[in-house]
Amino acid sequence: MTDGDRGGAPPDGLRVPRDEGPGDPFDDALALANEGRGTVAADAGAGGGATGGRPVPGGEHPASGGDRPGAGGDRVVGRGERAEGIPSGADASAAAPRRGPADLPWHTARRIAARAVSGPPGPTTTALGEALGRTLAEPLTALTDLPSFDTSAMDGWAVSGPGPWRLDRPADDAATGAHPGILAGHAPTEALLDGHAVPIATGARVPAGATAVLRREHGEVRELAGGGRRLYAPRLAPPGQDIRPRGQECRRGDQLLAAGVLVTPAVLGLAAAAGYDELTAYPRPRAEVLVLGDELLDSGLPQDGRIRDALGPMLVPWLHALGVEAPAPRHLADDADTLYEALARSTADVVITTGGTASGPVDHVHPTLRRLGAEVLVDGVAVRPGHPMLLARLAPRRHLVGLPGNPLAAVSGLCTLAEPLLRTLAARRPVEPYRAPLAAAVHGHPQDVRLVPVVYRDDERHGLTAEPLRFHGPAMLRGIAAADALAVVPPGGADPGTELELLELPWSAGWAPGSSAAGPAAGAPYGFSGGAE
Repeated sequence: MTDGDRGGAPPDGLRVPRDEGPGDPFDDALALANEGRGTVAADAGAGGGATGGRPVPGGEHPASGGDRPGAGGDRVVGRGERAEGIPSGADASAAAPRRGPADLPWHTARRIAARAVSGPPGPTTTALGEALGRTLAEPLTALTDLPSFDTSAMDGWAVSGPGPWRLDRPADDAATGAHPGILAGHAPTEALLDGHAVPIATGARVPAGATAVLRREHGEVRELAGGGRRLYAPRLAPPGQDIRPRGQECRRGDQLLAAGVLVTPAVLGLAAAAGYDELTAYPRPRAEVLVLGDELLDSGLPQDGRIRDALGPMLVPWLHALGVEAPAPRHLADDADTLYEALARSTADVVITTGGTASGPVDHVHPTLRRLGAEVLVDGVAVRPGHPMLLARLAPRRHLVGLPGNPLAAVSGLCTLAEPLLRTLAARRPVEPYRAPLAAAVHGHPQDVRLVPVVYRDDERHGLTAEPLRFHGPAMLRGIAAADALAVVPPGGADPGTELELLELPWSAGWAPGSSAAGPAAGAPYGFSGGAE
């Protein structure tokens, strides 16, 4: 490791203070974390809206208390913002008797992101090809038997009874030469008599009266002296040999897949085989990426103090891998009005911005969110790299995820806040936490979680291990480009052999042992499992 970006043993479970009285443990932890960063104050105005009744551009209003992770009718006041209704000279602590850490704990921030919406939008029915990457909203039930008739599993001969067999020839065949027999897609018109055989192709419908299929390599055809041909086999052809019986895979009405399963190419194939032309699934979330910064170049080599934009080319394909619809990124100058107009006009479910989340002279995200009347849900996370990330609600079911401008820090924010939110919107089931022992020691931050790129390695003692990669500084991409996952390194670091939670990257999750093709748990087609705490 090059810059101390190492870590250690997994943290203990989320501990809620026991002197706070009964209540929901998650809400208590959320309130405790938020109160250290600002004040929780009741909204003014009719209806208790998140902005005290102020409209949001586009005629929408921020979500009611039923669509937020905090207490109903309250909103979190971000850093540098005074709660409405508190005089400038008053002690804000009167509205926040308890104090908490400045940045939210990493696991808590992920839970807030996953619960920022109550669930996905309503499902839609589309043609098969348009359902790829969506999540089934209804069980996939067979509309027919599979296979729908007895079929040949091999090229050879359909035979009836014990051999040898007389080879039949269709009446319209020429007098000489071999005939093709029964081909796939052609239904036989005559029953096969006992002691007879007919050539058959793989996938063809087995004729009535056939007892088995004899593979081509197992049979021998001999010409008879008096004319005709006979088929011989060195061994018996037991009944049912190399015949796929009707309904072998499923019967009509059988449930093939549960609701909540991701529609993959294989699912599309199964649905088509089972008789479907359309599927009912949850729509893919729509995201928009806004890349902020005057210093960024779209092409060519860095020059004159300007650098190449690495986030635009990376984030949109990353979102596509998560099953999200996202157009090409938009590059915006460091101008507050430009950012305001872009956010006010956006209709995306989730807007992702890069840079501008700190408090520098051209960091316009926080002031613009206040100008829009947005509700800040997460304003800083105790994670390195990327702690100045944020999550805000722009309007009901419309959110903004603010990523830091450094590339690996932006990846950290994407995995911490954007991915759990988008999973809920897409109705994708939570990824079960996967853990693996470290192949080498990792140093940790004194107080914060670290996310460190790792690759999988086979170890004679520990089996599959996670090997930390170099080049994992906030501005570096060399490590994550070679990584299979991000190791969640708690404060203090970890020794070799210590098992850590891993965040698998979208393109490696299908290979890794932690992935599963099973359906979601009953009663939980979407949501957030919380991961290992």
